[in-house]
Amino acid sequence: MESNRGQNGIQQLLAVEQEAQHIVNAARNAKMARLKQAKEEAEKEIAEFRVRMEKEFQRKVAESSGDSGANVKRLELETDAKIQNLKVEAARISHDVVHMLLKHVNTVRT
Repeated sequence: MESNRGQNGIQQLLAVEQEAQHIVNAARNAKMARLKQAKEEAEKEIAEFRVRMEKEFQRKVAESSGDSGANVKRLELETDAKIQNLKVEAARISHDVVHMLLKHVNTVRT
């Protein structure tokens, strides 16, 4: 009877060990499936992000180069206006600057 009980205990241990192995395998498979799913989701998000960034880049390129002729024209007009403003200011103060220089050149220090 002792032998039978020992045999029965061994059978129970083997059954529990086998059940534990099935649980571990199921958990491992679930983990691998979740990792695979997470990887697929991350790849999908990366692809969507890349598409958004590419669209944004193309939009900015189009904005900056699409109307480059207009930008060049605007810059030329701004430059001409600034040059004209500098000429007007120079003409306005040149008389005073000449007088100031002549005063300092002709002043004798003792």
